[in-house]
Amino acid sequence: MPSVLITGAGRGIGRATALRLAAAGWDVSAGVRRAEDGEELTRSAAGRISPLILDITHGEQVAGLAQALPDHLDAVVNNAGIVVGGPVEGVPLAELRRQLEVNVVGQVAVTQAVLPRLRSVRGRVVFVSSLSGRVATPLTGAYNASKFALEGLADSLRMEVAPWGIRVVLVEPAQTDTDLWRLADDDLEGTVASLSPEHRTLYAQHIEGFRKSIPRSQRMARPVDGVAATVEKALTDRRPRARYVVGTPARAQAALARLTPTPLLDLMLRAGTGVPRRP
Repeated sequence: MPSVLITGAGRGIGRATALRLAAAGWDVSAGVRRAEDGEELTRSAAGRISPLILDITHGEQVAGLAQALPDHLDAVVNNAGIVVGGPVEGVPLAELRRQLEVNVVGQVAVTQAVLPRLRSVRGRVVFVSSLSGRVATPLTGAYNASKFALEGLADSLRMEVAPWGIRVVLVEPAQTDTDLWRLADDDLEGTVASLSPEHRTLYAQHIEGFRKSIPRSQRMARPVDGVAATVEKALTDRRPRARYVVGTPARAQAALARLTPTPLLDLMLRAGTGVPRRP
């Protein structure tokens, strides 16, 4: 049976993907940060899912993959990620570093750790990216930066490992029904609290506009199973594409962004997220 490592498998896209692949006959090594999440996965798919404690920013845990993983590994799904919000001017630099450490450096660390196994079987690397890796929006610059970086890294890696028959694939969902949007109001409050009083005042209208846009994004959020199904396709297509955009609405958003002149796209995105015309 094929085997796969999935990071960030404790919830959301990672959990749905782990359960889907286990049901399809894959042996799944599920990277989780909490033991109870691993235990729940094991109960849901007994015999197919082997949880392992994995914080992708923890050097010793990543190094431990050499002993923790089965000798035969067909694929890795780099799914773990976080979102740091706020205006670029006001994002605490420690938070920016954390954003990049998880969404970029951690992804590379895990990939480096498993490539020797993947090379021996002409395996596959899947990165769960986002449309936010193509189109930037106000108050999400740190997250956009991480996903833009991930896209570039994946493009380079795809060409570099081609001689060994390793395929590298990006999966790009848009709004998805996970904690990212379910808890968006609470997360926004945390973002505001992290800003200096000066930046809270300067960007008060931006923040209020973004707050009003959250319910629309929550309504647009698609079920997580659609992303899991796309990841499975990326893993099993005989000739996988470099990128899979998840769902018709997301493909329409990507096409619109690609075809719209930048000044007009900026106006649309500013209007859609409540950026004021004047301070």
